[in-house]
Amino acid sequence: MTRTQLAAAAAALSMVGATAAIAQSNMMKPIPGGMERCYGVALAGHNDCKAGPGTTCAGTSKVNYQGNAFKVVKAGTCTKIKTPKGHGSLTPTA
Repeated sequence: MTRTQLAAAAAALSMVGATAAIAQSNMMKPIPGGMERCYGVALAGHNDCKAGPGTTCAGTSKVNYQGNAFKVVKAGTCTKIKTPKGHGSLTPTA
């Protein structure tokens, strides 16, 4: 590899690391008071975060009601939300 190719590869790896760090920090952001994460209720592309492998964060879920993607909802309402796949969950589902 030439120095230019090595520099380009290093820059690409740096971008990947930065993107992963941003996604991780977004996933761990605190939820505002009176709200909770509700898994399995978001429509494709409308999740708030944590959409599983192959996605980064908000708006990246690939299917409706993806079990490992969440929406932030008013506390106490999640498990009352009914979808074609069942009710919302306070923990990620398969």
